[in-house]
Amino acid sequence: MKCTVIGLGRFGYQLAVSLADQGMEVLAIDGNESIIASIRDKVTQAVCLRVSSEESLLTLGIEDMDIVIVAMGEDFAQSILITALLKKQLHVKNVVARAVSNIHENILMLVGADRVVFPEQDLGIKLANNLSFSLIEFFQVTEKFALTEIITPKSFVGKTISELNLRKSKQVSCIGVNKNDEINLIGSDYEIQENDMLLFAGNNDKLADLAKEKAKETKTAKEE
Repeated sequence: MKCTVIGLGRFGYQLAVSLADQGMEVLAIDGNESIIASIRDKVTQAVCLRVSSEESLLTLGIEDMDIVIVAMGEDFAQSILITALLKKQLHVKNVVARAVSNIHENILMLVGADRVVFPEQDLGIKLANNLSFSLIEFFQVTEKFALTEIITPKSFVGKTISELNLRKSKQVSCIGVNKNDEINLIGSDYEIQENDMLLFAGNNDKLADLAKEKAKETKTAKEE
């Protein structure tokens, strides 16, 4: 996959390097020569350029990219201009733009951005969710829906997924079990074993409730 990251602040720089580490072909663009020098060996191509026109983008072949990320956020006007050029003039098929406010987001969507992200806000939400989950690791699928692993509560041991009826009793789904760092999907007839590391899916608040129940159970066991 060919990706372009325009704007190499802290967010854009780390994003470009991470995409390259995942095997993607990455073109990194920024107007700061020292930043370009520092990232040149970490991505496929790095170009020092202050994007200001359709012509400047055409010289780099941006129109042929699978995805372009407009990563600058502080330069409100510039990010909107570049997003508009990419979508309206060059017809790039997938443009992701970074926003720093709701107004910024609305304008980016109006000029054609396919997706708008709030890196700082997303990081804050992820941290808050981690804390509310009593530091249990989880994977956020959407703002309100996640996956998390929890060691089998004692009340689950010896029962099948069907018998527990978790969708009704807890409003979550148990979809897998972690065996030796490998997730195995499980069905309704799976009988839960002691110390199983179970994979649950559900809304954040319901998963948090389940995690709190497990934490309370662990605390009680230690006190006894």
